[in-house]
Amino acid sequence: MSANQPTLNISQVSHHGWDAFLLSNGLVEAIVVPAVNRIMQFRFSGGHDVFWENRKLDGKLPDAGAERWCNFGGDKAWPSPQSDWPKMTGRDWPPPTGFDAMSAEWETSNDGLTLISPSDPNYGIRVRRQISLESDQPQMTITTEYEKINGGSVRAGVWVITQLRDPQRAFMVHEGGSRFAGGYIQVKPDPPMGLDIREELISLTRARFHEAQIASDASTLLWMDQDSVLRIHFARQSEGDYPNRGSSAVIFTAMDPFPYVELETFGHMQTLEIGDRIQCTNTYTLFRRSESDPFTQARKLLR
Repeated sequence: MSANQPTLNISQVSHHGWDAFLLSNGLVEAIVVPAVNRIMQFRFSGGHDVFWENRKLDGKLPDAGAERWCNFGGDKAWPSPQSDWPKMTGRDWPPPTGFDAMSAEWETSNDGLTLISPSDPNYGIRVRRQISLESDQPQMTITTEYEKINGGSVRAGVWVITQLRDPQRAFMVHEGGSRFAGGYIQVKPDPPMGLDIREELISLTRARFHEAQIASDASTLLWMDQDSVLRIHFARQSEGDYPNRGSSAVIFTAMDPFPYVELETFGHMQTLEIGDRIQCTNTYTLFRRSESDPFTQARKLLR
């Protein structure tokens, strides 16, 4: 290793009223908050925030008994399919408590930090999320693993939700074609704002006054503002049972007063017995904008 090559540094910090960990390699940094079981931020070192955070909930703790969702922001993991939640938990919202509304334990290593959730009381699943930064790249890797700890068999898949600031554009990328006519399906009744389809690129903007959601079988998602681009890449298996009519990727746009979009990824669903594990790995890479046109910029990154 050269003397000037960045290395991973992990330090304990205070983040908006929470005890947190700052992971940095000198190029990018991530902020992890075990108290809310989330990766709350990812950005260039010293740069502006990329993930969206709900500053009205600064320093608050999750409440497993709450009937309303505590939308902290950041990056989190839920079980798919969402349509199974009512039969598993007795309600269709908010998300299952062990995944979303309980604090996590943590472990650090030379490679990064791991969040370890309690076993969800309904699914009997414990979630481990290993967060690491590449030593010499503006890149974060998160491996999300579900382990069946107790209870009867359950069908579930890994679902990762990343909330990001209001973008100039968000993209789905089809690098090998799509099984869907037009490359996507519309999930919410209201149409997406600024929908634009150009060969392998399907993109949209956030509507201020309604929610929108599209799904596809893509394995790459892009978020783009005026200064930077975040690429989320994951491996979609050619075979497997995926939610949303076979979708592995979703873009959801929230409406005011919540100026964020969600880039969501899905692993295929499996039936889990005690001792079984499933996992998915997402790679998050930051780039500086070098092109003023967002489509030119997206194609440049994909090349």
